[in-house]
Amino acid sequence: MQTPTNITLNKAKTVLTITFDGVDYPLSAEYLRVYSPSAEVVGHGPGQEILQTGKEGVTISRIEPTGNYAVVLFFSDGHDTGIYSWSHLHRIAINHNDLWADYLKKLKDAGHTHSAS
Repeated sequence: MQTPTNITLNKAKTVLTITFDGVDYPLSAEYLRVYSPSAEVVGHGPGQEILQTGKEGVTISRIEPTGNYAVVLFFSDGHDTGIYSWSHLHRIAINHNDLWADYLKKLKDAGHTHSAS
């Protein structure tokens, strides 16, 4: 299991930087919110994912450690049910470019707009 050596939230509460193996991965609050590991986002099985829309302005209001293996992120839209394990954070950090592009494509395919598109 990859364990981060540092987790820092910027002052605007819009970017969480996670350090794995000496590499910093700045992840936007929106990205973390739309890739929440909660059932509200991923559903209860393959193919049950729920596309998250309208999350461009979301911020992280609080971070709480959960044991030695995860954190819970509290978002300004009230979402707080995702337990972000180190392995989940590592996976979405190292695959950021592909996952973000996939999210933007899904938004577009569903008829939603995004300022990054």
